[in-house]
Amino acid sequence: MSSLTTLARPYAKAAFSLAQEASALDSWQSMLDLASQIAGDPAVAAVLGNPLVSPGQAISLLNSVAGERFDEGFRPFLGVLGANRRLPLLAEITALFSRLKQAAERRLHVRVVAAQALDVEQASRLSDALARRFDCAIEIDSVIDRGLLGGAVVYAGDQVIDGSLRGRLARLSQALAR
Repeated sequence: MSSLTTLARPYAKAAFSLAQEASALDSWQSMLDLASQIAGDPAVAAVLGNPLVSPGQAISLLNSVAGERFDEGFRPFLGVLGANRRLPLLAEITALFSRLKQAAERRLHVRVVAAQALDVEQASRLSDALARRFDCAIEIDSVIDRGLLGGAVVYAGDQVIDGSLRGRLARLSQALAR
C-alpha cells in the first residue's frame, strides 16, 4: 500500500497544483472521483492493467465513459497518467488529492469509532476539542464497534487517539509491568 502511495503522490501533487492554478479544486475533485470510479470498475481495471492496451486506448476508454464530464484542463493530466502507465493509481491519487484539498481548506475528516453512537452533545464537544487541537474545521464520521468496551478511538489524518477503555487498560497494564 505504501508503494502505491509513493507512486501516486507526485501525480496527486501535480493535480492539486493544476487545480489550484485554475481555481478549480472542487471540479478537479469531482473529475478525479469520476475517473477513479470508472478505473475501479473490474472490467475497466482489467483493460487499464493490460500491457497490450496502449496508453491512448486506455485514455480513450476513460474519456468515452466519462463523456463531457472531463474538462479540457483535466484531459492532459489523464494523458500524462496514461503515458506513464499510472491510470491504475487513480484511486490512490484521488485520495491523496482529497487530503491536500482538505488541508488547503483547513478541514479535517475524522473517523470516530465508539462502543455506542455519539449523541449530539458528545459529537459537538469532540468536534470542538479536535478543532482546537488541529486548528481546522472538523468533519466527523461516526462508526459503532460493539467490540469496544467503552470510550472511542479517533482517527484524524495520520494520528490515532485511543480513548477506548481497552486502550486505557492496555496502557495501565504496560505501566504496571514496568
